[in-house]
Amino acid sequence: MGRNTSAQLTIVNNLTTFQTTIDKQFQPFAEKMEKDGLPTVVINTFRYYFALLVQGETGLITNEDIDPIRQGEFADAEKLSKLKKAGRGALSELVVIKLNGGLGTSMGLSRAKSLLKVKDGLTFLDIIARQILTQRRKLGGNFPVVFMNSFNTEADTREALSLYKDLGTEIPLTFMQHKFPKVFQDGLTPGIWPADPHMEWNPPGHGDIYTALVTSGMLQQLISTGIHYAFISNSDNLGAVVDEAILGYFVENSLPFMIEVADRTEADNKGGHLARLKDGRLTLREIAQCPENERKEFQDTNLHVYFNTNTIWINLLALKDLLESYDNVIHLPMIRNPKTLDPKDESTPSVYQVETAMGSAVSLFDGATAIRVPRTRFAPVKKCQDLLAVWSDCYVLTDDYFVIRNPRRKIGPLAVRLDSRYYKKIDQLKARFPHGAPSLVDCESLDVEGDILFGKNVAIKGKVVIANHSDQQVAIADGSVIEKDLPFG
Repeated sequence: MGRNTSAQLTIVNNLTTFQTTIDKQFQPFAEKMEKDGLPTVVINTFRYYFALLVQGETGLITNEDIDPIRQGEFADAEKLSKLKKAGRGALSELVVIKLNGGLGTSMGLSRAKSLLKVKDGLTFLDIIARQILTQRRKLGGNFPVVFMNSFNTEADTREALSLYKDLGTEIPLTFMQHKFPKVFQDGLTPGIWPADPHMEWNPPGHGDIYTALVTSGMLQQLISTGIHYAFISNSDNLGAVVDEAILGYFVENSLPFMIEVADRTEADNKGGHLARLKDGRLTLREIAQCPENERKEFQDTNLHVYFNTNTIWINLLALKDLLESYDNVIHLPMIRNPKTLDPKDESTPSVYQVETAMGSAVSLFDGATAIRVPRTRFAPVKKCQDLLAVWSDCYVLTDDYFVIRNPRRKIGPLAVRLDSRYYKKIDQLKARFPHGAPSLVDCESLDVEGDILFGKNVAIKGKVVIANHSDQQVAIADGSVIEKDLPFG
């Protein structure tokens, strides 16, 4: 008995010592965050992840931690038409939330990515606003739409949305996400960069939405006005629109949390996939959480058959209960993202960016599930090559402002790969496609290597590789129809 008591005291003392060490190491971060006006709950949330860093946690999820999901394990959204009526009946309790904090820096943008013109001269925000207004008229509801912005996107977004006077409701149109300090890998101290203090912070990932809903007062306001369900998606995914049948399924089954997944293809093999933990709960694993030596299995689309579309449905009452049980410091799986302090300059010091993924909350809710959705609900624009595809006639904008695959297209998904040396930034893309996208409605895949200037009225058909191996730019003549590989140099 005495030995047990002694052992217990040793454990308590060790824990106390560890907490004291963490408190001391974390103090500079706390002071930095307080000085920048971040709420206490955000500071406490970051402290939780910082403690994991100090303990050597990598945030990795190994093959031994999970089991693959079987094909057909989840309901199929395309087979739920009988639930449309139930969904329409719940529209008065629905809010649409768009994740809109990104600047699109990887595409060379310096303003909100959602201000990029994406189809028929309309921006993402234009199309989203018109989708919402059209669906309200068609479905007979006045469900609010809300944008979660960053400090970088708030002003531009509000200005752009001011053109749509009917879009607003009693619920505010926007609320703000937070930010986390970057952490020097050497010493785990706050990243400092006097030349550009903005570089000292990183977005905390879209998992921050749960904390931001609380600190902004948005969660309480939604619930107090009778809104109990949220449909959340990225603003750059124009395929994510309100679906009455999916809402009906969510409501009829009294689900707390549901994530939309789609069949994985080779084009998605680096995207986050769904798996099952050993305790039976679902989990989301991003590639940054996969050990290097397991990347082959991670990318095996026959093993991990569903990928995360980053579109979720959530019961706000269940979310409120969950948050309160954690004192609003929700414990999502950590993503430890190694970067340089200035991501564009590899000579700057190495840092960790602590991030979380919105969909990873699937592992926290009792009874959480997923639903298989068609590819039409997943049309994101992450790179300039994605933008070129949406610009093209492979996609059309309907009268309802849905971006859909052109009905004239008789083949499967389009795969476009553009040489990042010449097409990575939006200005580079526009300079090499001065007349807009070529016709791709009959194209299965387009692979462009080297510096190539495309003329007007160019059409690409089938599987084509256009490669310029010379040091000089080459031009594709106006009116060219390309149906086989085209080498230059």
